[in-house]
Amino acid sequence: MGTTASAATQPTLHESFHGNGMMDSSASFQTLNIHSNKAKSIITNKVAPVVITYNCRQEFQIHDDVLRTNYKVGRISDNMPEHHLVQGSYFMVQDVFSKADVLSTSGSYGAPNFRQSKGSFPLYGMGQPSLSGFKQVLQRLQGQGHQEVLFFCLREEPVVFLRLEGDFLPYTPRRKENLHENLHDLGRDARSENLELTIRKELHDFAKLNDNVFYVYNDIEHFKGEPQKISISCEEDMHVTEEVYKRPRFTMPSYRYYRLPLPTEGAPLEDEFDAFVNVLRENPSLSLSRDVSRSLPALLFSCQVGVGRTNLGMILGSLVMMHLTRAAQESTAPAEEDATDKPKMQFQVIQTLISKLPKGQEVMEEVDRAIDLCSEMHDIREAIYENKQKLEGIGEDYQIQGSSTKDYFLHRTLQSLERYFYLIIFNAYLHEQYPLAFACSFSQWLCSHAWMYRLLSCMNQSELRAQADLLTKGARVLVADEYLAPDVLSTIKQMKVANFRRVPKMTIYGMAQPTSEATGAVLEYLTDEKRKHSSVLWVNLQDELVVEANGQIFCPREPTRYLCVCRLETALKEELVGSQKWLEVTLEQEKQMKMFKSCVTVQETFNQHKSSHQGLQYRRIPFPECSSPTEEVRRALTDLLLKAHTVFGFPESCEDEIVSVPDAKYTKGEFEVVMKLVRLLPDGHRMKREVDLALDSVSETMTPLHYHLREIIICSYRQIQALILKSLLYLERYMYLILFNTYLHLEKRDSWQRSFSDWMLQVRSDVRLLQHWLEPVL
Repeated sequence: MGTTASAATQPTLHESFHGNGMMDSSASFQTLNIHSNKAKSIITNKVAPVVITYNCRQEFQIHDDVLRTNYKVGRISDNMPEHHLVQGSYFMVQDVFSKADVLSTSGSYGAPNFRQSKGSFPLYGMGQPSLSGFKQVLQRLQGQGHQEVLFFCLREEPVVFLRLEGDFLPYTPRRKENLHENLHDLGRDARSENLELTIRKELHDFAKLNDNVFYVYNDIEHFKGEPQKISISCEEDMHVTEEVYKRPRFTMPSYRYYRLPLPTEGAPLEDEFDAFVNVLRENPSLSLSRDVSRSLPALLFSCQVGVGRTNLGMILGSLVMMHLTRAAQESTAPAEEDATDKPKMQFQVIQTLISKLPKGQEVMEEVDRAIDLCSEMHDIREAIYENKQKLEGIGEDYQIQGSSTKDYFLHRTLQSLERYFYLIIFNAYLHEQYPLAFACSFSQWLCSHAWMYRLLSCMNQSELRAQADLLTKGARVLVADEYLAPDVLSTIKQMKVANFRRVPKMTIYGMAQPTSEATGAVLEYLTDEKRKHSSVLWVNLQDELVVEANGQIFCPREPTRYLCVCRLETALKEELVGSQKWLEVTLEQEKQMKMFKSCVTVQETFNQHKSSHQGLQYRRIPFPECSSPTEEVRRALTDLLLKAHTVFGFPESCEDEIVSVPDAKYTKGEFEVVMKLVRLLPDGHRMKREVDLALDSVSETMTPLHYHLREIIICSYRQIQALILKSLLYLERYMYLILFNTYLHLEKRDSWQRSFSDWMLQVRSDVRLLQHWLEPVL
């Protein structure tokens, strides 16, 4: 007959199912809630129970998803009842507790931590309200004269509103291991709206299994009276976020709702910036050509507690308001005495960024003003400095939340700094694209300014620039070079330096950072009777801060930008020798305390050897770890090689090798964007083939444990999300090698009349696909 009936009351699943996954027919029979006056008999089989009514005119099978789904059960502790788990893992926990409402606005305004930004902009922020609380917030905004309201829910985690005492209160799924933390990093494919619908369906099913009752947790501090029973008789007893926030549109025609998930820490993804820009595009009231006789719309931002993500959303809103009301900026700025108390952003990555941006100083000052306007609950700049000071103040490391304290505060510092970095470049984007009605998205615009990615990738190397005396105060330790770069080629015994090797058929050598003794040994090797090299160009590509102390190479702290490496190394040397203290050092296998009697910088090491090797030239050109070098580094390295007359010819081409491995085209470097470049360049296939030959030649000098550049690109891309940017930076390096090889071929005929940087400037209009090298091309 095709009719389907559902069971109303069921036993728990571990009672109804045998170990082989088959359902116990007697158990299912006893629990079926079929009225006895209608059912003549129930015949069970391996498919589903068959019901035949008394009049024998109706027959149907009971296909109940609840019975057939393998739901999981669990409990917080042994003295608490067992119940079903959302998505097989999570407990439903009350979303916001009273202590989180620092501003005590839940009663008066309807939402925790409700506030307006400083100044006159109609910018508001709050924590998570209930259904009634949200209606109260909208009524208050209307009462203040705001006819148009744009509301942004900034939450990534799923939220479900459950009926309780005439209201709908928000609950969120959380893990047993950390009931205070919401789900995050759900991935691009896991949309919160879909998860909420799935969870609501599960909660409805769970309640049907337990007399229309489900268990939730309201007090996860003391667990007094927990878990709480909540009645769910139908899906209308629950709301998802979309239902709570979209329905006011029917009573407020000028109300708009947007879900814009933002990360709890760090900078938003570029897709999230693009989503925000789309809101600016589609709302005429946020256009530069808007009707100025009408008041600005109210922008309302909300996350869980109303602090981190809400603060970020309000800052973005402040930047938009500044561009819409540029003439009124001065009146909205905080008082001068307030601004002077704020820390000055002296980080090198920020200074480099604003020096390269058009009107960079103005762009940064606008961001600072926006931060000040929205700083009642949180200040991004202060957070950066607070975490940095805590990091620098740590003497002996210890564990916090299961990880190193230094790693914890380093991570927090870099996340806050990354957020500040992206706010500046987003404001620079607004300066350029707002007048153009956002002709290109933020992600497209950022791809056309790839130098920003390179600068961001060096943030960790340039920002923790502690004073040299932090080492002698115990706030930093020295790390031996062999600990950071193991000798996998076993060359220390013969050459006194790790990983010494030569490129086949070329007078090109590579090695780790040598000591003064190892430098002498290598120079003797290169100039002996067998090799007879009368001149040696030694290029130091290391961008870390290093010194030689007691005959060993040490790295004292996080890598530092090359513009001040030599000066900092000298300061470090003087501090080490002058202190005469026992200092902690990390060697290859252990930690020790050492006092250093001697210390020399890398520059001093090579100055000593120049007297005995007249043909020695030494240059320090720090090279980034993974990305393509900057314009300055490329120019310096190219000019150095050309002046030294090291470019005499090109590798001999050979037939393509047959590669029989998974995804062979990627191992061969045939990435989509690379092949576009190859088709564009003169004799492009040959240019790429020569670069690949060079990579393969260098690869032959290494062990099978090493990947060469093409392999690193694809292997890094397949790892965790954090390595995808690194993979794409390697991809950029690969493309620039092909471009550099093309430059060598073309300019050799013209006797090197143009530098590589000048040549790139002239051909850049023909290589516009480089602007999109960060698009998903693999």
